[in-house]
Amino acid sequence: MFEKVAQILHKNRGIDMSKITPDSTFGDLGLDSLDVVDLVMVFEDEFNVTIELNENIKTVGQVADLIDNLKK
Repeated sequence: MFEKVAQILHKNRGIDMSKITPDSTFGDLGLDSLDVVDLVMVFEDEFNVTIELNENIKTVGQVADLIDNLKK
């Protein structure tokens, strides 16, 4: 799931794939809160899930894990 999330970040925000790790925060990647909201909508459409914006979700890996759990 991480690879798919990283590909979406790359495609939608032009982030270099080599800079995206599971431990990367959205701030590390130069994204602000509006970028995150936009990306959440993309993730929801792409994976057909509903994501609650949660302060505990800070890294790309956490988003990938959340989507993976929601798909089960």
